[in-house]
Amino acid sequence: MQAEVTRHGHSQLEAAMAHLSDLIGFDTTSAYSNLEIISHIETFLTHWGCETTVLPDTSGNKANLVARLGPKDVPGIVLSGHTDVVPARPASWASAPFTMEQRGSRLFGRGTCDMKGFLACMLAAVPAFSQGQLSRPFYFCFSHDEEVGCQGAPAIARYLAALDTPPALAIIGEPSEMQLVTGQKGKVAMTVTVHGDGGHSSFAPQHVNAVEYASRIIEMVSQRSRRYEREGPFDHDFTVPHSTALTTLVEGGIATNVTPDTCRFTFELRSIDQASAEADMQALIADVEQALLPEMQRQADKAGIEWRELFSYPAMSDASDTDIFKRIEPILPDRGGKVSYGSEGGVFEIEGGIPSLIIGPGSIRQAHKTDEFIEIDQLSQCLTFFDTLNDWMRH
Repeated sequence: MQAEVTRHGHSQLEAAMAHLSDLIGFDTTSAYSNLEIISHIETFLTHWGCETTVLPDTSGNKANLVARLGPKDVPGIVLSGHTDVVPARPASWASAPFTMEQRGSRLFGRGTCDMKGFLACMLAAVPAFSQGQLSRPFYFCFSHDEEVGCQGAPAIARYLAALDTPPALAIIGEPSEMQLVTGQKGKVAMTVTVHGDGGHSSFAPQHVNAVEYASRIIEMVSQRSRRYEREGPFDHDFTVPHSTALTTLVEGGIATNVTPDTCRFTFELRSIDQASAEADMQALIADVEQALLPEMQRQADKAGIEWRELFSYPAMSDASDTDIFKRIEPILPDRGGKVSYGSEGGVFEIEGGIPSLIIGPGSIRQAHKTDEFIEIDQLSQCLTFFDTLNDWMRH
Protein backbone atom coordinates (compact mmCIF):
# COMPACT_ATOMS: atom_id res chain seq x y z
CA MET A 1 0.00 0.00 0.00
CA GLN A 2 1.02 3.60 -0.34
CA ALA A 3 2.81 5.04 2.67
CA GLU A 4 1.02 8.36 2.16
CA VAL A 5 -2.49 8.58 3.57
CA THR A 6 -4.61 9.93 0.73
CA ARG A 7 -7.94 11.66 1.15
CA HIS A 8 -9.91 8.44 0.84
CA GLY A 9 -7.70 6.94 3.55
CA HIS A 10 -6.64 3.38 4.12
CA SER A 11 -10.12 2.37 5.24
CA GLN A 12 -11.61 3.04 1.81
CA LEU A 13 -8.70 1.31 0.11
CA GLU A 14 -9.17 -1.68 2.40
CA ALA A 15 -12.87 -1.62 1.53
CA ALA A 16 -11.99 -1.74 -2.18
CA MET A 17 -9.70 -4.71 -1.57
CA ALA A 18 -12.43 -6.48 0.40
CA HIS A 19 -14.96 -5.83 -2.36
CA LEU A 20 -12.47 -7.10 -4.92
CA SER A 21 -11.95 -10.29 -2.94
CA ASP A 22 -15.72 -10.84 -2.88
CA LEU A 23 -16.08 -10.17 -6.63
CA ILE A 24 -13.19 -12.47 -7.56
CA GLY A 25 -14.93 -15.24 -5.60
CA PHE A 26 -17.72 -15.33 -8.20
CA ASP A 27 -16.65 -17.41 -11.21
CA THR A 28 -18.19 -15.20 -13.85
CA THR A 29 -16.46 -16.73 -16.85
CA SER A 30 -18.59 -15.71 -19.82
CA ALA A 31 -19.84 -19.28 -20.31
CA TYR A 32 -21.55 -19.17 -16.90
CA SER A 33 -24.40 -17.18 -15.38
CA ASN A 34 -23.62 -13.85 -13.71
CA LEU A 35 -26.88 -13.63 -11.74
CA GLU A 36 -25.24 -14.26 -8.35
CA ILE A 37 -22.75 -11.42 -8.70
CA ILE A 38 -25.48 -9.09 -9.98
CA SER A 39 -27.63 -9.93 -6.92
CA HIS A 40 -24.64 -9.37 -4.62
CA ILE A 41 -23.90 -5.94 -6.13
CA GLU A 42 -27.56 -4.91 -6.20
CA THR A 43 -27.98 -5.72 -2.50
CA PHE A 44 -25.01 -3.51 -1.62
CA LEU A 45 -26.12 -0.60 -3.81
CA THR A 46 -29.70 -0.73 -2.54
CA HIS A 47 -28.39 -0.52 1.03
CA TRP A 48 -26.71 2.80 0.15
CA GLY A 49 -29.82 4.33 -1.36
CA CYS A 50 -29.35 3.59 -5.06
CA GLU A 51 -32.36 3.04 -7.29
CA THR A 52 -31.60 -0.19 -9.16
CA THR A 53 -32.87 -1.76 -12.36
CA VAL A 54 -32.01 -5.29 -13.47
CA LEU A 55 -32.04 -5.93 -17.22
CA PRO A 56 -32.15 -9.72 -17.83
CA ASP A 57 -31.19 -11.21 -21.16
CA THR A 58 -33.55 -13.40 -23.17
CA SER A 59 -32.17 -16.63 -21.65
CA GLY A 60 -32.78 -15.54 -18.07
CA ASN A 61 -29.28 -16.73 -17.13
CA LYS A 62 -27.55 -13.38 -17.55
CA ALA A 63 -28.39 -9.85 -16.52
CA ASN A 64 -27.17 -6.27 -16.53
CA LEU A 65 -27.58 -3.95 -13.57
CA VAL A 66 -28.12 -0.18 -13.71
CA ALA A 67 -28.17 1.84 -10.48
CA ARG A 68 -28.76 5.57 -10.05
CA LEU A 69 -27.64 7.73 -7.16
CA GLY A 70 -28.71 11.38 -7.24
CA PRO A 71 -31.32 13.44 -9.10
CA LYS A 72 -32.91 11.95 -12.22
CA ASP A 73 -33.78 15.23 -13.98
CA VAL A 74 -30.16 16.33 -14.58
CA PRO A 75 -27.68 14.73 -17.04
CA GLY A 76 -25.31 12.57 -15.06
CA ILE A 77 -22.15 10.51 -15.36
CA VAL A 78 -22.02 6.77 -16.05
CA LEU A 79 -19.41 4.57 -14.36
CA SER A 80 -19.51 1.27 -16.22
CA GLY A 81 -17.80 -2.09 -16.12
CA HIS A 82 -18.42 -5.69 -17.14
CA THR A 83 -18.90 -8.52 -14.68
CA ASP A 84 -17.66 -11.38 -16.88
CA VAL A 85 -14.11 -12.66 -17.16
CA VAL A 86 -12.17 -14.84 -19.57
CA PRO A 87 -11.54 -18.50 -18.66
CA ALA A 88 -8.76 -19.55 -16.30
CA ARG A 89 -6.96 -22.89 -16.14
CA PRO A 90 -6.33 -23.41 -12.39
CA ALA A 91 -3.51 -25.90 -12.94
CA SER A 92 -1.37 -23.22 -14.60
CA TRP A 93 -1.89 -20.62 -11.86
CA ALA A 94 0.34 -20.15 -8.81
CA SER A 95 -2.82 -19.61 -6.71
CA ALA A 96 -6.51 -20.39 -7.13
CA PRO A 97 -7.77 -18.01 -9.86
CA PHE A 98 -11.13 -17.38 -8.17
CA THR A 99 -9.68 -16.68 -4.74
CA MET A 100 -7.91 -13.34 -4.45
CA GLU A 101 -4.41 -13.57 -3.05
CA GLN A 102 -2.14 -10.70 -2.04
CA ARG A 103 1.57 -11.01 -2.71
CA GLY A 104 3.40 -7.86 -1.74
CA SER A 105 1.90 -4.89 -3.57
CA ARG A 106 -0.11 -7.04 -6.00
CA LEU A 107 -3.53 -8.67 -5.83
CA PHE A 108 -3.84 -11.86 -7.90
CA GLY A 109 -6.98 -13.49 -9.31
CA ARG A 110 -8.96 -13.77 -12.51
CA GLY A 111 -10.56 -10.40 -13.13
CA THR A 112 -8.47 -8.38 -10.68
CA CYS A 113 -7.31 -6.23 -13.58
CA ASP A 114 -9.99 -6.85 -16.22
CA MET A 115 -12.07 -5.42 -14.72
CA LYS A 116 -13.32 -6.20 -11.26
CA GLY A 117 -10.72 -3.85 -9.78
CA PHE A 118 -12.72 -0.94 -11.20
CA LEU A 119 -15.99 -2.44 -9.98
CA ALA A 120 -14.53 -2.84 -6.48
CA CYS A 121 -13.46 0.81 -6.42
CA MET A 122 -16.94 1.85 -7.54
CA LEU A 123 -18.49 -0.07 -4.65
CA ALA A 124 -15.95 1.26 -2.15
CA ALA A 125 -16.70 4.84 -3.25
CA VAL A 126 -20.49 4.55 -3.07
CA PRO A 127 -20.73 5.38 0.68
CA ALA A 128 -18.91 8.68 0.03
CA PHE A 129 -20.97 9.34 -3.11
CA SER A 130 -24.15 8.87 -1.06
CA GLN A 131 -23.32 11.52 1.55
CA GLY A 132 -25.10 14.86 1.09
CA GLN A 133 -26.65 16.23 -2.07
CA LEU A 134 -25.39 15.42 -5.55
CA SER A 135 -25.97 18.10 -8.19
CA ARG A 136 -25.75 15.42 -10.91
CA PRO A 137 -26.55 11.71 -10.73
CA PHE A 138 -24.17 8.80 -10.91
CA TYR A 139 -25.25 5.82 -12.99
CA PHE A 140 -23.44 2.63 -11.96
CA CYS A 141 -23.65 0.06 -14.76
CA PHE A 142 -22.63 -3.60 -14.62
CA SER A 143 -22.87 -5.61 -17.84
CA HIS A 144 -22.71 -9.24 -18.87
CA ASP A 145 -20.73 -10.88 -21.68
CA GLU A 146 -18.38 -8.08 -22.69
CA GLU A 147 -15.59 -10.59 -23.26
CA VAL A 148 -17.55 -12.41 -25.96
CA GLY A 149 -18.59 -9.42 -28.03
CA CYS A 150 -20.11 -6.71 -25.81
CA GLN A 151 -23.42 -8.58 -25.76
CA GLY A 152 -24.89 -7.01 -22.63
CA ALA A 153 -23.98 -3.35 -23.05
CA PRO A 154 -26.42 -2.50 -25.88
CA ALA A 155 -29.38 -3.09 -23.56
CA ILE A 156 -27.84 -0.77 -20.96
CA ALA A 157 -27.13 1.93 -23.53
CA ARG A 158 -30.67 1.78 -24.90
CA TYR A 159 -32.14 1.87 -21.40
CA LEU A 160 -30.14 4.98 -20.52
CA ALA A 161 -30.95 6.67 -23.83
CA ALA A 162 -34.67 6.16 -23.19
CA LEU A 163 -34.61 8.00 -19.85
CA ASP A 164 -36.32 11.38 -19.73
CA THR A 165 -32.88 12.86 -18.98
CA PRO A 166 -30.12 10.59 -20.34
CA PRO A 167 -26.58 10.70 -18.94
CA ALA A 168 -24.12 13.17 -20.44
CA LEU A 169 -20.96 11.02 -20.36
CA ALA A 170 -19.86 7.42 -19.77
CA ILE A 171 -16.58 6.47 -18.12
CA ILE A 172 -15.65 2.88 -18.95
CA GLY A 173 -13.32 1.35 -16.38
CA GLU A 174 -11.19 -0.86 -18.63
CA PRO A 175 -7.59 -1.08 -17.43
CA SER A 176 -5.74 2.03 -18.64
CA GLU A 177 -3.31 2.47 -15.73
CA MET A 178 -5.61 5.35 -14.69
CA GLN A 179 -4.74 7.33 -17.80
CA LEU A 180 -7.39 8.99 -19.95
CA VAL A 181 -8.10 7.04 -23.14
CA THR A 182 -10.08 8.90 -25.80
CA GLY A 183 -10.43 6.28 -28.54
CA GLN A 184 -10.80 2.54 -29.07
CA LYS A 185 -10.81 0.37 -32.17
CA GLY A 186 -13.86 -1.44 -33.51
CA LYS A 187 -13.79 -5.15 -34.24
CA VAL A 188 -15.51 -7.68 -36.47
CA ALA A 189 -14.92 -11.38 -35.75
CA MET A 190 -15.80 -13.86 -38.51
CA THR A 191 -15.94 -17.65 -38.73
CA VAL A 192 -15.28 -19.07 -42.20
CA THR A 193 -16.22 -22.60 -43.21
CA VAL A 194 -14.66 -23.87 -46.43
CA HIS A 195 -16.65 -26.68 -48.03
CA GLY A 196 -14.56 -28.80 -50.36
CA ASP A 197 -14.82 -32.23 -51.95
CA GLY A 198 -12.97 -35.02 -50.14
CA GLY A 199 -12.04 -38.63 -50.58
CA HIS A 200 -9.07 -40.98 -50.44
CA SER A 201 -5.92 -38.87 -50.48
CA SER A 202 -4.43 -40.98 -53.28
CA PHE A 203 -6.92 -39.20 -55.57
CA ALA A 204 -6.06 -35.77 -54.18
CA PRO A 205 -5.75 -33.98 -57.57
CA GLN A 206 -9.41 -34.80 -58.23
CA HIS A 207 -10.58 -33.26 -54.96
CA VAL A 208 -11.14 -29.76 -53.56
CA ASN A 209 -8.92 -29.69 -50.48
CA ALA A 210 -10.76 -27.54 -47.95
CA VAL A 211 -7.66 -27.09 -45.77
CA GLU A 212 -5.57 -25.84 -48.67
CA TYR A 213 -8.24 -23.35 -49.77
CA ALA A 214 -8.67 -22.21 -46.17
CA SER A 215 -4.92 -21.61 -46.01
CA ARG A 216 -5.14 -19.43 -49.11
CA ILE A 217 -7.90 -17.35 -47.52
CA ILE A 218 -5.84 -17.07 -44.35
CA GLU A 219 -2.95 -15.79 -46.43
CA MET A 220 -5.24 -13.17 -47.95
CA VAL A 221 -6.19 -12.08 -44.41
CA SER A 222 -2.50 -11.83 -43.58
CA GLN A 223 -1.79 -9.85 -46.76
CA ARG A 224 -4.49 -7.35 -45.78
CA SER A 225 -2.89 -6.94 -42.36
CA ARG A 226 0.50 -6.29 -43.94
CA ARG A 227 -1.12 -3.72 -46.24
CA TYR A 228 -2.54 -1.91 -43.20
CA GLU A 229 0.98 -1.77 -41.76
CA ARG A 230 2.38 -0.31 -44.99
CA GLU A 231 -0.42 1.95 -46.18
CA GLY A 232 -2.61 2.77 -43.18
CA PRO A 233 -4.75 4.71 -42.61
CA PHE A 234 -2.78 5.72 -39.54
CA ASP A 235 -3.70 7.32 -36.23
CA HIS A 236 -0.61 7.51 -34.06
CA ASP A 237 -2.63 8.13 -30.90
CA PHE A 238 -3.43 4.39 -30.95
CA THR A 239 -1.12 1.87 -29.27
CA VAL A 240 -1.06 0.11 -32.67
CA PRO A 241 -1.51 3.01 -35.10
CA HIS A 242 -3.29 1.14 -37.91
CA SER A 243 -5.95 -1.49 -38.45
CA THR A 244 -5.03 -5.15 -38.01
CA ALA A 245 -6.23 -8.51 -39.35
CA LEU A 246 -5.47 -11.81 -37.64
CA THR A 247 -6.46 -15.47 -37.91
CA THR A 248 -6.96 -16.93 -34.44
CA LEU A 249 -8.41 -20.47 -34.73
CA VAL A 250 -8.15 -23.22 -37.38
CA GLU A 251 -9.76 -26.68 -37.49
CA GLY A 252 -9.89 -29.11 -40.41
CA GLY A 253 -9.27 -32.63 -41.62
CA ILE A 254 -10.00 -36.04 -40.09
CA ALA A 255 -7.06 -38.30 -41.04
CA THR A 256 -3.70 -38.29 -42.77
CA ASN A 257 -5.02 -40.26 -45.76
CA VAL A 258 -8.25 -38.33 -46.39
CA THR A 259 -8.48 -35.17 -48.48
CA PRO A 260 -10.33 -32.83 -46.10
CA ASP A 261 -13.75 -31.71 -47.27
CA THR A 262 -14.24 -29.15 -44.50
CA CYS A 263 -12.05 -26.58 -42.79
CA ARG A 264 -13.19 -23.93 -40.36
CA PHE A 265 -11.25 -20.95 -39.09
CA THR A 266 -11.88 -17.68 -37.26
CA PHE A 267 -10.32 -14.31 -37.93
CA GLU A 268 -10.78 -10.72 -36.83
CA LEU A 269 -10.45 -7.22 -38.21
CA ARG A 270 -9.71 -4.39 -35.79
CA SER A 271 -10.14 -0.96 -37.33
CA ILE A 272 -9.48 2.56 -36.18
CA ASP A 273 -13.07 3.41 -37.11
CA GLN A 274 -16.11 1.15 -37.38
CA ALA A 275 -17.10 2.19 -40.89
CA SER A 276 -13.81 0.93 -42.29
CA ALA A 277 -14.09 -2.35 -40.33
CA GLU A 278 -17.40 -3.19 -41.98
CA ALA A 279 -16.34 -1.96 -45.40
CA ASP A 280 -13.00 -3.78 -45.21
CA MET A 281 -14.70 -7.02 -44.23
CA GLN A 282 -17.03 -6.82 -47.23
CA ALA A 283 -14.11 -6.00 -49.52
CA LEU A 284 -12.13 -8.98 -48.23
CA ILE A 285 -15.07 -11.33 -48.74
CA ALA A 286 -15.52 -10.06 -52.30
CA ASP A 287 -11.80 -10.49 -53.07
CA VAL A 288 -11.73 -14.04 -51.69
CA GLU A 289 -14.83 -15.18 -53.53
CA GLN A 290 -13.71 -13.65 -56.81
CA ALA A 291 -10.27 -15.25 -56.56
CA LEU A 292 -11.17 -18.72 -55.28
CA LEU A 293 -14.82 -19.68 -55.79
CA PRO A 294 -14.70 -20.20 -59.59
CA GLU A 295 -11.61 -22.35 -59.23
CA MET A 296 -13.19 -24.45 -56.46
CA GLN A 297 -16.49 -24.94 -58.26
CA ARG A 298 -14.88 -25.97 -61.54
CA GLN A 299 -13.61 -28.97 -59.61
CA ALA A 300 -16.80 -29.62 -57.55
CA ASP A 301 -20.16 -27.89 -57.86
CA LYS A 302 -20.89 -28.27 -54.14
CA ALA A 303 -17.69 -26.52 -53.07
CA GLY A 304 -18.15 -23.16 -51.42
CA ILE A 305 -17.22 -20.70 -48.69
CA GLU A 306 -19.58 -19.91 -45.79
CA TRP A 307 -19.14 -16.70 -43.78
CA ARG A 308 -20.66 -16.21 -40.33
CA GLU A 309 -20.10 -13.13 -38.19
CA LEU A 310 -19.40 -14.16 -34.60
CA PHE A 311 -19.76 -10.67 -33.20
CA SER A 312 -18.80 -7.09 -33.75
CA TYR A 313 -18.59 -3.97 -31.67
CA PRO A 314 -18.19 -0.36 -32.73
CA ALA A 315 -15.15 1.83 -32.34
CA MET A 316 -15.24 4.54 -29.67
CA SER A 317 -14.61 7.94 -31.21
CA ASP A 318 -12.81 10.84 -29.56
CA ALA A 319 -15.16 12.77 -27.25
CA SER A 320 -12.69 15.62 -26.72
CA ASP A 321 -14.78 18.10 -28.71
CA THR A 322 -17.98 17.56 -26.73
CA ASP A 323 -19.23 20.16 -24.27
CA ILE A 324 -19.31 17.69 -21.37
CA PHE A 325 -15.68 16.73 -21.99
CA LYS A 326 -14.59 20.36 -21.94
CA ARG A 327 -16.40 20.90 -18.64
CA ILE A 328 -14.98 17.82 -16.95
CA GLU A 329 -11.50 17.89 -18.51
CA PRO A 330 -9.82 19.81 -15.64
CA ILE A 331 -10.34 16.86 -13.27
CA LEU A 332 -9.47 14.08 -15.72
CA PRO A 333 -6.17 12.14 -15.54
CA ASP A 334 -3.34 12.66 -18.01
CA ARG A 335 -4.02 11.48 -21.55
CA GLY A 336 -2.80 8.03 -22.50
CA GLY A 337 -3.75 8.10 -26.18
CA LYS A 338 -6.09 5.55 -27.79
CA VAL A 339 -6.19 1.77 -27.43
CA SER A 340 -6.43 -1.21 -29.75
CA TYR A 341 -8.35 -3.44 -27.34
CA GLY A 342 -12.13 -3.44 -27.23
CA SER A 343 -14.48 -1.87 -24.72
CA GLU A 344 -18.13 -0.99 -24.35
CA GLY A 345 -17.42 2.70 -24.97
CA GLY A 346 -18.37 2.52 -28.63
CA VAL A 347 -21.61 0.76 -27.69
CA PHE A 348 -22.64 3.57 -25.33
CA GLU A 349 -21.82 6.07 -28.08
CA ILE A 350 -23.56 4.31 -30.97
CA GLU A 351 -26.50 2.66 -29.18
CA GLY A 352 -27.11 5.33 -26.56
CA GLY A 353 -25.72 8.55 -27.98
CA ILE A 354 -23.56 8.92 -24.86
CA PRO A 355 -19.96 10.18 -25.40
CA SER A 356 -17.51 7.85 -23.70
CA LEU A 357 -14.03 7.75 -22.21
CA ILE A 358 -11.90 4.94 -20.79
CA ILE A 359 -10.32 5.42 -17.37
CA GLY A 360 -9.57 2.43 -15.17
CA PRO A 361 -7.03 0.84 -12.82
CA GLY A 362 -4.59 -1.84 -13.89
CA SER A 363 -2.60 -2.59 -17.03
CA ILE A 364 -4.13 -4.21 -20.09
CA ARG A 365 -0.89 -6.19 -20.36
CA GLN A 366 -2.03 -8.21 -17.33
CA ALA A 367 -5.49 -8.91 -18.73
CA HIS A 368 -6.37 -12.43 -19.95
CA LYS A 369 -3.10 -13.84 -18.58
CA THR A 370 -2.28 -16.63 -16.18
CA ASP A 371 -1.68 -15.15 -12.69
CA GLU A 372 -3.55 -11.95 -13.59
CA PHE A 373 -2.94 -9.21 -11.03
CA ILE A 374 -3.49 -5.56 -10.22
CA GLU A 375 -1.19 -3.27 -8.26
CA ILE A 376 -2.78 -2.00 -5.04
CA ASP A 377 -1.55 1.48 -5.91
CA GLN A 378 -3.76 1.40 -9.02
CA LEU A 379 -6.82 0.91 -6.80
CA SER A 380 -5.63 3.82 -4.68
CA GLN A 381 -5.29 6.06 -7.72
CA CYS A 382 -8.78 5.08 -8.87
CA LEU A 383 -10.25 5.98 -5.48
CA THR A 384 -8.48 9.34 -5.56
CA PHE A 385 -10.02 10.04 -8.96
CA PHE A 386 -13.44 9.10 -7.59
CA ASP A 387 -12.92 11.56 -4.71
CA THR A 388 -12.26 14.33 -7.22
CA LEU A 389 -15.19 13.26 -9.38
CA ASN A 390 -17.45 13.25 -6.31
CA ASP A 391 -16.57 16.88 -5.63
CA TRP A 392 -17.20 17.82 -9.26
CA MET A 393 -20.62 16.15 -9.19
CA ARG A 394 -21.66 18.48 -6.35
CA HIS A 395 -20.86 21.89 -7.87
